[in-house]
Amino acid sequence: MTEERLPSKFAFILHADIAGSTALVQQDEELAHKRIQTTFRRFGEIVTKYHGHVRELRGDALLAEFERASDAVAAALAFQVEQSEYLAQLNDNILPTVRVGIAMGEVIIADDTITGAGVVLAQRVEQLAEPGGVCVTGAIHESLPQRMPFDLENLGEQQVKGFDEPVHVYRAALSQGESIPPPQESSQRETSPNTRRPIVTIAAIALVVAGGAVYWFKPWEVREEPASIEQMAFPLPDKPSIAVLPFTNMSDDTQQEFFVDGMTEDLITDLSKLSGLFVIARNSVFTYKGKPVKAKQVAQELGVKYVLEGSVRRAGEQVRINAQLIDATTGGHLWAERYDGSIADVFALQDKVTRQIVTALAVNLTAGEREGQVRQETDSPEAYDAFLRGWAHYRLQTPEDFAKAIVYLQNAIEIDPSFGRAHVALAATYWETWDNVWAKSVGVTYPEAYEKTKLHLQQAFKDPTPLAHRIAAMMYSRAKRWDEAMAEAERAIALDPNDPNGYEVMSRLLVRSGRAADGLDFIEKAIRLDPQSDYLFRLGDAQFQVERYEEAAATFLRATKRNPSEKYDFLLLAATYGHLGREQEAKSAIDTFSKMWRQAQKVDSPYTLAKIDFWDFKDPVARERLREGLRKAGLPEGKAAP
Repeated sequence: MTEERLPSKFAFILHADIAGSTALVQQDEELAHKRIQTTFRRFGEIVTKYHGHVRELRGDALLAEFERASDAVAAALAFQVEQSEYLAQLNDNILPTVRVGIAMGEVIIADDTITGAGVVLAQRVEQLAEPGGVCVTGAIHESLPQRMPFDLENLGEQQVKGFDEPVHVYRAALSQGESIPPPQESSQRETSPNTRRPIVTIAAIALVVAGGAVYWFKPWEVREEPASIEQMAFPLPDKPSIAVLPFTNMSDDTQQEFFVDGMTEDLITDLSKLSGLFVIARNSVFTYKGKPVKAKQVAQELGVKYVLEGSVRRAGEQVRINAQLIDATTGGHLWAERYDGSIADVFALQDKVTRQIVTALAVNLTAGEREGQVRQETDSPEAYDAFLRGWAHYRLQTPEDFAKAIVYLQNAIEIDPSFGRAHVALAATYWETWDNVWAKSVGVTYPEAYEKTKLHLQQAFKDPTPLAHRIAAMMYSRAKRWDEAMAEAERAIALDPNDPNGYEVMSRLLVRSGRAADGLDFIEKAIRLDPQSDYLFRLGDAQFQVERYEEAAATFLRATKRNPSEKYDFLLLAATYGHLGREQEAKSAIDTFSKMWRQAQKVDSPYTLAKIDFWDFKDPVARERLREGLRKAGLPEGKAAP
């Protein structure tokens, strides 16, 4: 006799469970059971209100079925809001907090019980939710109307027990300032008994078709629209290429933005040190911060195949990182993972993300790179915190922020005197204070700024970074010690072959040394690694020195429009126009520069050709090319330099 096969269907399943129920019962068994029963009775009433059916209610768990994803999510969030208010009224620790998971899948209903893959999936997703939280699968996310006032935080793909394929999961919450939508009118109430059977039959057929779609297309695997290689702004590199988007701050404290940005930048830095990867620089990816961009757009604008995105939640000393790696050319997710730990584990958590990317992209590491993957920068979370705060101010590049950066970075060193990154950050801050003539505004003298640069650079070279070598290169070039400057720039590039700043410094040195064609190659490498950043002055400088004046004029003109407060863009534009014989345009550029220079220096005397003697050129031909262009542009001669 053939066993009769029970009918199955696809449904939206909600599974709810009490977090830590055993501990509650151990405190007061009778009171705990009473409150759990009250909790699920109220939850059941809300389920019914939103047209759901409670299929099972056992001990500390509830299982319900819905016809619409929106009803299931609205019911879950409505309950969590009500439960939060209920718990706030209690004066003891017997607080039944509920986790909820919602999934779509095939189920079998018999004798008012419900079983099947959909039930198991809802249970697994519920276990990923935080107490008082709601998690849903990617299929639920796709089924929700866009008008619903729900925020869905992407937790990426999660490997769950009992399922071969990872499941895409989202954390659901009510949007800020919104209220729970009321129950929609049930479609069953609008359907007469005479028409219900044909509709049910059609629905059954649709579910069979949907079942096939679920099997073949896996709707829980959320896919992005693929990027077009033909439409990319740059050709794809011959090695795996990646852009790390700024991670989203999911902390309750908006002041943690510096921490999340710092973790993103650290991850970019770790990846960029690997010679087997092509990594877009921090400045370019941070232009997307806070913008709702797709992986397709990022890949096409930056010319990369892979995009990493994620979020960071910091609560006190606890940190949670969610990250997912997307192949933008296919729209598929290579992996998604959640990493939990304390602030003391932050470097280990970042290393795990890096290792997973390296594994996913099959990157071959050198022996040195394998050793360098384990970082030991500081054992002090407080020192790291102070460093990130100081670095955030340094990034703003104003005298006022430099003064604040120094306070935080000095604090980091007081906590951990051996913290090399804090020393090199201080060296960078003091060097740029000296080089930008900001000493008075920052609150130091110029000799102090220079000496403090050397002091902290000496400490930083105990464990040198690319930034330390770049600062040393610039200091040597100012002292006209060109060979030593070039050697330091080479070391910076060797330590981080994806850092555009190393190529920019090398370009400057080559141009000033009379090797402008080589300098042009290096600045073009920097631009490829950092397409959205501002290297126009350095690019125009190289074009000028190889006498490609039309290109240089176009580059400097773009630079003046992008950042009209940079006075030296106007000076080089004037020199370029001078060589081109465009007298009126040259005079206009000279007038603009002169006005800006006098305002900055607070003097009435003009800038003259004699001041070109103070520019740090090694090659006299390159110096005279600049001087001659400015002479043709109408810059006055002035007194010779002493």
